[in-house]
Amino acid sequence: MLLKDKVAVVTGAGSGLGEVYARALAREGAKVAIGDLDPAAAAPTPAPEPERRRERRAGPRRRVVGSRAAADGPEDDGMSASDPLAGIHVIDTDTHWSEPHDLWTSRVPASQRERVPHVVEVDGKQRWVANRDVDIGSAMPLSVVRPDGSKAIGLDWFEWGIEDTHAAAYDVTARLAMMDRLGIFAQVVYPNVAGFGNQNFHKIDDLELRLLCARTYNDAMAEVQEQSGGRLFPMALMPWWDIPAAVEEAQRVAEMGMRGVVTTPDPYTAGYPDLAESDWDPFWGACSQLGLPVNFHIGASDIGLSFFANAPWPSLDGPRRFLVGGMDLAMSNARVLSNLIVSGVPERFPELKFVSVESGIGWLPFYLEMLDYQMEQTAPGLLSLKPSEIFRRQVYATFWFEDMTPRRLLGEIGVNNVMFETDFPHATCLYPDGQEHLRDVMAEIDEPVRRRVLQDNAAELYRIDLPPAAA
Repeated sequence: MLLKDKVAVVTGAGSGLGEVYARALAREGAKVAIGDLDPAAAAPTPAPEPERRRERRAGPRRRVVGSRAAADGPEDDGMSASDPLAGIHVIDTDTHWSEPHDLWTSRVPASQRERVPHVVEVDGKQRWVANRDVDIGSAMPLSVVRPDGSKAIGLDWFEWGIEDTHAAAYDVTARLAMMDRLGIFAQVVYPNVAGFGNQNFHKIDDLELRLLCARTYNDAMAEVQEQSGGRLFPMALMPWWDIPAAVEEAQRVAEMGMRGVVTTPDPYTAGYPDLAESDWDPFWGACSQLGLPVNFHIGASDIGLSFFANAPWPSLDGPRRFLVGGMDLAMSNARVLSNLIVSGVPERFPELKFVSVESGIGWLPFYLEMLDYQMEQTAPGLLSLKPSEIFRRQVYATFWFEDMTPRRLLGEIGVNNVMFETDFPHATCLYPDGQEHLRDVMAEIDEPVRRRVLQDNAAELYRIDLPPAAA
């Protein structure tokens, strides 16, 4: 239990939110001391969103102890008087790299330059191709940040080339300068061209070339990590179509100092064993031994992307389709986590860590409660622990825009299981007001919890060295 032998004082525990938090604390093993107030103080009626935001900034704060809200007096709000982020080195656990057009061609012999990914013009549009004529996808940089630093709202960025985006999307020096401006100490970085689970390289029939594409990307990203001085941490692509090769590549990238891997959750759709089958045990064992967390980014397979493509009703126009598809794409990782948790993989490899990337966290309390209930009712004893307990032992999730969930439900998810992200520089990235958002949302939370969610969880998981003052 997360709070075993801890003492929590909860005011307003007789009803409303106070009672909910008191019971939640008790479930986690805490000894709860109750100091009742008027129930109205324990569970105030929410005001409309704009008024609530103004009230949060100007009025009395509601302190979150261990991430459970409790009404407190003004004499001790548990926060820095000036800045709730003071002394915290914020780590952004989901960003993307807009691959320069020469990323592959500049790193292979001349004889291979027409075979590795490169950009050509097709019907007036720039496309990434490989093996001379295999279409990998659009060459748009998937960035919404203009060269002047302003953010494009809407979908005009679909027509952009890499010259239309800020250099921070693809250049180490510019990225570090942007991070400094945004108050970000370190970033975890994911690909664009290969697909979020390296599924695009599977379009290449030549197995040696397919592997070369993945390895060359990883070499380039190891260079990015080194050039950043320990502030950018790209996740390594895994050649999931060849499990022995994936084991070898995990070992190779670990030797280069990379801190995690990204792969597809659905290799079975291409005719390979699914991740629950024992064929994958050598890979899980290697990642566990090497300390490489396995990251599942949303949209990392054809099934995941189908949530984006097929969720909207056919009659919806482009903006409406993008809105509905983007929402359902984020929720697609619920399917991934359900399969993963009940598969037995976490039980066989209890030290191995997994991350659900860019899926948000607000849905997790309901999801974990339902998964526990479903197993209790339909498959009692199936696992040695409750699904929610396995999640809290081995799984992380990331949030960016969310407001209510970080304020109220971190404890229901697990304060040790949540990390912050911005999704820079993608369409819905938390830019340029990420720091303002965090100061607003996290100010109500006790400093140790703020530090854990914004810094320590990611630093421990990805083995990121912090400056001495923050260690």
